[in-house]
Amino acid sequence: MRISTFAGLLFTLGVAGRAHAQSVLNPEQPWGSWLVGTVQLPGSATNRWGGFAEVQIRTNAVFHDYFYNEIKAGGSFDIDPNFTATVAGGRYTTSEYQDLGAGPLNSEKRLWEQLVLTQYTHRLKLEHRYRIEQRWFTFRDDRTEFRQRFRYRLNAFLPLGHQKIEPGTAFLVAYDEVFLNPKGPVFERNRVYGGVGYQFNKHLFLQVGYVNQANYNYTASQGQFILQNTAAKNNVVLNVTYKILHKNAKAQPVEKLPSQPD
Repeated sequence: MRISTFAGLLFTLGVAGRAHAQSVLNPEQPWGSWLVGTVQLPGSATNRWGGFAEVQIRTNAVFHDYFYNEIKAGGSFDIDPNFTATVAGGRYTTSEYQDLGAGPLNSEKRLWEQLVLTQYTHRLKLEHRYRIEQRWFTFRDDRTEFRQRFRYRLNAFLPLGHQKIEPGTAFLVAYDEVFLNPKGPVFERNRVYGGVGYQFNKHLFLQVGYVNQANYNYTASQGQFILQNTAAKNNVVLNVTYKILHKNAKAQPVEKLPSQPD
């Protein structure tokens, strides 16, 4: 896979995101930001168990007007070097950025199970992620609600100047993720991301990118998917990842990708 081909993928995803944002039913919103800090313990050749913990903050404008946070963690097991199962959970809180003193609009407790399949070619690295979520909501008026959701993400990495993502390597990354609601609207959300990352050493990674997240509503009378009003939003993403390695990680035959757990 050539760099030009990967660049074409990034361009296509970016165009798709801009098309969502320019919908007449979805007036333009200010850019927001996602600030993400992650600690990962990937499985190794002789110790298949791993895990992660992550804190995320989102703002309605770039680096200000805070309104949302996530705290989550989980454990993983490498079924084989390219096939990983994970069970995780977290707490998600949404507030009104103009009135934080009023307390959260809603808080969510979430549990999920996922399988990740990775494919490695000469340069291009592909990751297929399949996730099932159970979600318990508590709203400001004390209402509660239970929801389920299914997610699929196709994530692509391309190291620059190296065959693998390793210390001293810059890399391109892009993904598209769809969110499905079994109760409807079935096609609930689409998330498109493109960015660039750098691995400083065997522990520290930095990614800077762009994400467009669009929510959808199904209009039965028209028979087509339509963006909800003011639902699609562009965001700057800053992600710092610290990777903890097993003592025998040098014996690991397959590289582990610096994927965002979100």
